[in-house]
Amino acid sequence: MATYNLTTPLRDEDVVPLHAGDVVYLTGTIYTARDAAHRKLMEALDNEERLPFELQGAIIYYVGPAPAPPGCAIGSAGPTTSGRMDSYAPRLHALGVKASIGKGKRSQEVRDALQEHKGVYFGATGGAGALLSQRITASEVIAYPELGPEAIRKLTVKDFPLLVVNDAHGAELYAKPRYEP
Repeated sequence: MATYNLTTPLRDEDVVPLHAGDVVYLTGTIYTARDAAHRKLMEALDNEERLPFELQGAIIYYVGPAPAPPGCAIGSAGPTTSGRMDSYAPRLHALGVKASIGKGKRSQEVRDALQEHKGVYFGATGGAGALLSQRITASEVIAYPELGPEAIRKLTVKDFPLLVVNDAHGAELYAKPRYEP
């Protein structure tokens, strides 16, 4: 396992060297989107409308953050279960999204899309939303404010800690043998 420091937006040459189990510290801009926001993105694509952010090189974080306490950019920002976005992810990867962040396993269709389009799926530590929020330096709702916590936000992150779960080569961290003493 290797450690990488990456800056957004991501390119093929950033993603291809990554392997399941690698640690990544991400700095730059990421976008939040959960189920309802994904449905709205698909509607916009179907209607050939402009999207609220550029997909090329983008990273989507599956999170519905808590309200920001006074003096903080964001509240607790732990990942949600990624499988709920699996029906949308292959299309987004085909259009340029390079990575997603969440928790849990991905479908074979998503893993195939990651290989075909040189993408990666990062795992963020579930249950550590308060700690993860300390790596988010700015948060701005950029689309669908009516969705409340599920609105699309533009987040600025600094050294956001992630694990590569699924890589562009078809490997999966969850499928690797566990250490046994």
